[in-house]
Amino acid sequence: MSQNDILQKIASFTSIEQALEYFEIDFDSKFINEYRTQLVKRFNGYLLISKPDDWFSARRALKNAYCKVQRGRLDPHTRSACRGCTSCQRR
Repeated sequence: MSQNDILQKIASFTSIEQALEYFEIDFDSKFINEYRTQLVKRFNGYLLISKPDDWFSARRALKNAYCKVQRGRLDPHTRSACRGCTSCQRR
């Protein structure tokens, strides 16, 4: 899949859940309902910063966005571990 193909596929999604399912990322629907706007903005921002070359780089952008929003909920003054993040690689 070329860069244009993956960008067209991403543009065809009507919800963030479709993107998460397409990129095979498990998610918590309560979390998505609460943080949908932040997640979509961060994902689109990552896509703007570095255009995905293939499925894997687009998936990485979505996983990074999901994880960043999850970690943003943690208390910054403690060293608490990421909890509830189904895609986090920083456990």
